[in-house]
Amino acid sequence: MTGQFWLTDEQVERFRPHFPKPRGKPRVDDRRVLSGIIHVQRNGLRWQDAPAIYGPHKTLYNRFVRWSRLGVFARIFRALAQPGREGDTLMIDSTHLKVHRTAASLRKGGFARAPLGARRAA
Repeated sequence: MTGQFWLTDEQVERFRPHFPKPRGKPRVDDRRVLSGIIHVQRNGLRWQDAPAIYGPHKTLYNRFVRWSRLGVFARIFRALAQPGREGDTLMIDSTHLKVHRTAASLRKGGFARAPLGARRAA
């Protein structure tokens, strides 16, 4: 299947120090789940619409919510925004526009309206 997003092993290893310590039962593959979360967020999908290759959508959602509350993603973004090895500054752009589904079906120029003062047919 094309169009999927996968983190590389090097990227996951760079993020790993920011992951919470596993307690009890080992976590499902971090690379697969994080790639699925990024795919859903990047494409503006509902969790239910995540491709099955990333695992159950409930796992993606639960990990996203739990790690968001723990500040894991905030720590990862802070680490990514640090100056690079050569002293370069990296920029993360979070601009994202999402159009409601009904907007795609509108005609150009919006709704067609009758001219003011026009009579309605009875």
